[in-house]
Amino acid sequence: MATINVKKELLEQLAVLGRALGSANRLELLEFLAQGERSVESLAKLTGMTVANTSQHLRQLRQAGLVTTRKQGLFVFNQLADEAVVDLLACMREIAEHNLSKVDLLIRTYLLAKDSLEPISANELLQRVQDNRVTVLDVRPTEEFSSGHLPGAVNIPMHELEQRLAELPNGPEVVAYCRGPYCMLSFEAVAKLRDKGYRARRLEDGYPEWKRAGFPVEAAPI
Repeated sequence: MATINVKKELLEQLAVLGRALGSANRLELLEFLAQGERSVESLAKLTGMTVANTSQHLRQLRQAGLVTTRKQGLFVFNQLADEAVVDLLACMREIAEHNLSKVDLLIRTYLLAKDSLEPISANELLQRVQDNRVTVLDVRPTEEFSSGHLPGAVNIPMHELEQRLAELPNGPEVVAYCRGPYCMLSFEAVAKLRDKGYRARRLEDGYPEWKRAGFPVEAAPI
């Protein structure tokens, strides 16, 4: 009976995971799926890819154990195989920010330039929510908000924000959040709110990180 190099075989399987993560398109798909399950057609529309291309990327993510599917009637929905995928993406961001000069440059040039004020941490925001000292604004699309959101959050998608400002409750401060720390929606929302005279900050991370940390979440009633 032939012997195998177990360590090498295990590393080969880790390499399957690494190859699946080696695509900006697949990383973006994982970011969207971290908000909630989605059909191939929905993901294709969100990313601007064709349905065929989206399906190919999802197949690789499934083969790497990062994504699973659920069938409902004629429809197939994709979802993260494990919420630990959120931790994996966060680890990749942390390593990249500390070791890749291009990442640091992009953050300083395009993100911090939009909002140099220190974002609010999840712990601080939770305390302010419990004390009713803040209005939490979810600027993701309604479908993502319905899948899950921060307690008491008001959902106004970013493209509707300027027309719906009157819907924001009166309060001392507004904290906006979206899909994650690199999601531009919250940066744009904070800039818009400040331009309109609101005291506004953004959440340090996004909904997936909040949920993964074990903080309370709500889902919109069906």
